Amino acid sequence: MVSTGDTAPDISATIGTSDHEDFELSDYLGDGPVVLAFFPGAFTPPCSNEMVALEEHLDAFEDAGATVLGLSADSAFSLGAFSDEYDLSFTLVSDMAGEAIRDYGLEMEIPDLGLYGIANRAVYVLDEDGTVTYDWVADEPTDEPDYEELVAAAEDA
Repeated sequence: MVSTGDTAPDISATIGTSDHEDFELSDYLGDGPVVLAFFPGAFTPPCSNEMVALEEHLDAFEDAGATVLGLSADSAFSLGAFSDEYDLSFTLVSDMAGEAIRDYGLEMEIPDLGLYGIANRAVYVLDEDGTVTYDWVADEPTDEPDYEELVAAAEDA
């Protein structure tokens, strides 16, 4: 599992819209910290709460010079609809192949809900060079991070 001090694995995926734009994490490095939030699934209550909370703190992240990114195994179409539904102004990334989820050591299953190969909830703050300066991984997929702590980590990155 990726943790503080590690170099964050690069991510090649798709931006969560109907346009299927390519996404490379490396394109977001070098211009300030990156807040990378993995979440299990769009439209679920805990994930909706988390993404809305990140949006509510977006001004503070931007004041710290940080870019916020959300990532899940949902399709680009689903993430586009999710972003529209909750009026999210930061980028959501579709990792349907699960490569980033596996590279970060976050793959999990919830068989009772028929969910396989999804991301555990986790947030990483990366500095401009892609070094992880902060990591938080949920003990339970319904847990949410401390958003003030995340903002402080972005400010420190």
